[in-house]
Amino acid sequence: MFSSEVDTAIARLDSRKAAWLTVGTPARIDYLKRCMTGVMTVAEDWAIAACQAKASNLAGEEWLTGSVTTLMTLRSIVRTLEGRTARVEHGIAKVFPDNLLDRLLWLGFRGEVWTESSSLNSLQVRNFDPGISLVLGAGNVGSTPPMDLLYKLFAENQVVLLKMNPVNEYVGEFLEQAFAPLITDGFLQIVYGGSDVGSYLCQHSKIDSIHITGSHHTYNAIVQSLPNPKPITSELGCVTPVLIVPGNWSESDLKFQARHVASMVAHNASFNCVAAKLLVTAKGWHLRDRFLTLLRQEFAKIPNRKAYYPGAQQRYQEFLDRYPQAEIFGTRTEEIVPWTLILDVEDDYALNTEAFCGVIAEVSLDATTATEFLDRAIPFVNERVWGNLSCVILTKTKVDRAIENLNYGAIGVNVWTGVIYALPDFAWGAYPGNDSDDIQSGQGFVHNGYFLDRPLKSVLSAPFRIFPTPFWFADHGNLTNFARRAAELQITPTWSKFTQVIFEALRG
Repeated sequence: MFSSEVDTAIARLDSRKAAWLTVGTPARIDYLKRCMTGVMTVAEDWAIAACQAKASNLAGEEWLTGSVTTLMTLRSIVRTLEGRTARVEHGIAKVFPDNLLDRLLWLGFRGEVWTESSSLNSLQVRNFDPGISLVLGAGNVGSTPPMDLLYKLFAENQVVLLKMNPVNEYVGEFLEQAFAPLITDGFLQIVYGGSDVGSYLCQHSKIDSIHITGSHHTYNAIVQSLPNPKPITSELGCVTPVLIVPGNWSESDLKFQARHVASMVAHNASFNCVAAKLLVTAKGWHLRDRFLTLLRQEFAKIPNRKAYYPGAQQRYQEFLDRYPQAEIFGTRTEEIVPWTLILDVEDDYALNTEAFCGVIAEVSLDATTATEFLDRAIPFVNERVWGNLSCVILTKTKVDRAIENLNYGAIGVNVWTGVIYALPDFAWGAYPGNDSDDIQSGQGFVHNGYFLDRPLKSVLSAPFRIFPTPFWFADHGNLTNFARRAAELQITPTWSKFTQVIFEALRG
């Protein structure tokens, strides 16, 4: 019976939860640094296993979404425990970039976390009671379980029981090796199993809190199954809108942003909670048709990928049945959901249903100028589009008022919000205010490398044209070498390692 194994894990955590509160900052930093060494040791095998599971040859993508992002999280927490703080003005914390190497790596990028509090790093000084947090790991991206468990351990001071998702339970082997120092000392345990194990754990009397990355359907099932309420934080996906702000874009501008949008769909075979799912355009924009033509061309260039996540074919078919105008790029098979573009959507289905496969819909609003468009688009996505996790704005004009008015937890200006996920200095979660009756994209924040109190939204702004080729672009030509060097830079942040990253980035 699975219960004996998980009960043993819970008993181990229960016996150590009080001890975790007595572990001082130097010892915590030592745990984190040893785990960084552990992650680097398994990184190559981790990427290979992920490629095998997904029938993918994109090892660089798996490096970046697995070990590199995990390493960045570990280093971010180390730096916070070593005493770094963020500059704050009027409740806005300037979090990225915060050191010379990052400023040079991310030229022109600017990142903020908007908060409800003027107090920073306040989680570090809170009084905590001993507790066990159950982290229900995501099945799509390998770095999500370790990023979530690290926040629960180091920011919220609870020992962690991580249950791997059956879809990517192979990652557990590598996490067990990488996080062995925490596991050996009883502050982290990893277990496996299906929904029956998850249900048992959620209802277990020794579990004090739950964090889930998954769907709102799973969240609702958990809430309904609990005999007594428990604190639950969650990240539950989104119909991520991409707002195309009309302007005088050159032909090369149009091509670059068509590559950008297509890559937001294709990354990880579109099994991302931040995958682009809804294009919002201006009907009167004189370049709209040209942009959509170039977008079609980009989808035609990107090889189709295995639809490895369960239920993809059924979700895809539901979109095809509803939208006969769907344009398909590639050939559908039992294993492949081809990239699919659905223009001129007039009903609410695509606005309220996360496809979680290679589909993106488009809706055009009655607008011609940037001002007209934003005046219509912001209330449109706030009020009519499901979810409030992630929103992208592609623009050559200033959009300060739009950023202020968007009710999303992650806002990317000229950059995909998957980058906000990957940069752990940002807080990651839905815009606050969701309740269990209408959970939308969830409640609470993770990542949050500065341990900021009561985040509202994370905002990352980038140049309209990013150079060199961004690592999340589907046509990056040197991703694996770049990813390996990026991992090494996290382990040894020196000018020599920085130069190697730049060299590989320029070859992309």
